[in-house]
Amino acid sequence: MATLKIKKGDTVRVIAGKDKGKEGKVVKVTDKRVIVEGVNTVTKHAKASQENPKGGIVKKEAPIDASNVMYLYKGKPTRIGFKFVEGKDGEMTKVRFAKSTGDIID
Repeated sequence: MATLKIKKGDTVRVIAGKDKGKEGKVVKVTDKRVIVEGVNTVTKHAKASQENPKGGIVKKEAPIDASNVMYLYKGKPTRIGFKFVEGKDGEMTKVRFAKSTGDIID
């Protein structure tokens, strides 16, 4: 499987779907899907449990496809690429970079 370009903790903007234009932080990344804070909220009917003694209707974020979000770099959406840079000790390390500016993200 290819490496996913979005990681946990990234700030992203939704570019497709009912929440188009919303921004948020990535909470969790699973197989080609991401959960973004405050985006794609759904209501679930929860049975009473020890964590939730009353039960009832609970709102939570549902995953959306990673292709529907775009990384925000300095407040602007950009695509992400990978490249190898020479670090200390002369070792090559794989890093993400913003394609719009060429700056290294991490």
